[in-house]
Amino acid sequence: MSAKRYFIKPLDVLILRGNKLFGDPGSFGESLVPPWPSVAAGALRSALILHKGYDPARFARGEIGDDPELGTPSRPGTFTLTAFQLARRHEDGKVEALFPLPTDLIATRDDKDRIGFQRLVPHVPAEGILSSASTMRLAVLPEKERSKPVTGLWLTADGWMRHVKGESIDSGKHLVGSRELWSLDTRVGVGIDPKQRRAEDGKLFTVQAVALRRKEHRNPDGGTPFDVGFLAAVAGAELPEQLTLRLGGDGRGALARRVAEFVAEPDYEAFVRAGRCRLILTTPGLFTGGWRPNGTSEHAAGLHFNLRGVEARLVCAAVPRYETVSGFDLATWKPKPAQRVVPAGSVYWLEELEATTDALRKLAEWGLWSDPPENASRRAEGFNRCTFAAY
Repeated sequence: MSAKRYFIKPLDVLILRGNKLFGDPGSFGESLVPPWPSVAAGALRSALILHKGYDPARFARGEIGDDPELGTPSRPGTFTLTAFQLARRHEDGKVEALFPLPTDLIATRDDKDRIGFQRLVPHVPAEGILSSASTMRLAVLPEKERSKPVTGLWLTADGWMRHVKGESIDSGKHLVGSRELWSLDTRVGVGIDPKQRRAEDGKLFTVQAVALRRKEHRNPDGGTPFDVGFLAAVAGAELPEQLTLRLGGDGRGALARRVAEFVAEPDYEAFVRAGRCRLILTTPGLFTGGWRPNGTSEHAAGLHFNLRGVEARLVCAAVPRYETVSGFDLATWKPKPAQRVVPAGSVYWLEELEATTDALRKLAEWGLWSDPPENASRRAEGFNRCTFAAY
């Protein structure tokens, strides 16, 4: 079943809490933009439960039975989130996915306030240089002068495809700043006693609300108006054309509407001919080997990648500091285990590639999971999604 794409537009501000502890007196609930893909997966799956006419409480207790698409709370069905990105919808109705800068693409600002780009290059370290890296090459930034990277930037869909093809990026056409997409609204909340329905003593806290831009808002940098939301792709389930969602903390409302977004496919044949490619995470990676993608093992000649018909040597990696993902399980009414994840945008360089174009395509569609997957629930929530790119 092919994936169907939905543009999720919030109807209010969103409370997109990260994984930090929250709830103690005086605590600060920092929001995460975009949220984990599990936030969208949970909202869409919950809406599907209601669309099918099931009682959510009975479903949580496992009294509904094993629905083919939904499965059970402990064993997911065929429903799978295959993509989740920040996105914007233009006045003509076109929905455009937005991507954070991959770790191999560094943006810098010169003396004239112009933004330029440099790419990390896999480089064999000179003799005598010792490193704790497991790969035979190190990701090096070739620059003549030291500079600090520019943060808070997003690639447009066209800019993302140019990077996937190994082409140059134009900062005037292919970049969007975070300040153009959302703003944060700090709010003070009070804990309520559920029995007495009154404020509890010592339960004063602060939380960040995320206000995604709407087309009627003023654009700080000018340009054409657009709505900001999220783009989610779902496979393995028949969802209606439009759904009302309960999204993020405090259950803020959002509207999910199906869109016919065209997604260009990478040139898999070129990767096979070249015998090498890059692998870029488009959602966080939850791997059994830490920073190493599932299917990676150590050999005498270095790291070997072998997953679902795709074999190669993993010669280099650009992986930032790990993040922690958790969440709340509504079925069991308790937090999910906290786990380390590799951030989206991490890049791996593969050489001596042995695969067919069909194998590359199927691996990108399946995600970086074995069959059966190491964690079926997290796969259904959209983790370990990737794309292949030119090396």
